[in-house]
Amino acid sequence: MWRILRCSLIGIVSIALTILIFFPATWLAPLLEIQTSGRLTLGDAQGTLWHGSAFVGAAPSRSDPVTPLLPGRFVWKLSPTVILGRVDAVLENSASLAHQIKITGDWKQLQVSPSMITLPAERLAALGAPLNTIKPSGRMDLSWQLLHLTRKKGIVEMTGSMKLELKDIASRLSPIKPLGAYDLVFNWHGQQADMTLKTVKGPMLLSGSGKIIKGRLQYSGTAQAEAGQEEKLANLLNLLGQRRQQGGKEIISLEFK
Repeated sequence: MWRILRCSLIGIVSIALTILIFFPATWLAPLLEIQTSGRLTLGDAQGTLWHGSAFVGAAPSRSDPVTPLLPGRFVWKLSPTVILGRVDAVLENSASLAHQIKITGDWKQLQVSPSMITLPAERLAALGAPLNTIKPSGRMDLSWQLLHLTRKKGIVEMTGSMKLELKDIASRLSPIKPLGAYDLVFNWHGQQADMTLKTVKGPMLLSGSGKIIKGRLQYSGTAQAEAGQEEKLANLLNLLGQRRQQGGKEIISLEFK
């Protein structure tokens, strides 16, 4: 009997090790979908958990293919020391990342190295309304300093700062191209981030501040046209929010709660 149990245990361990060694990268897609509430997934995943590649896309419906959101393929390398609780991983994508991302730490605390990722605004339409109506275009650069991630009772908290630079932003609903350039700054602490938006330049002026709390956006800001551009921007501004008077000027109120 003990021999049978021992052989069974050895068999189970062997199967478990085989699964770990050859854990297919395709199995990671459902995990990403769960973590992003069905917004993102991995497309054309190749390789294994330890060394693989894929492109990041919007999670599709049952009949639609995965739509890439970012240029290039992400290549990852994960050290087997993760089995012992030590995380040591590298993420690369020469088409999207300014520098490779190094992720180190353990199962409870992680550090993400500084980097910058380029996000083509055109591909945001794949995320649905209202972006699929506005059809934005332009370039977005998301940069960050050292980020600290902590996992407590299954919940991930983050500390650090990020900056999203929106450059040459345009829309199919406006004859003016580009609409402007904007900076959006995030300061993360736990499950909450304070955010501020300001206009760097452009005929469409945006400003405001808000918070992201447990994935939900709370934002209060304004949008308005530069003097002389009101008529050309009227259709787009009407889509963004409600008109009201402020300081003798007509502005668009942007409220998300």
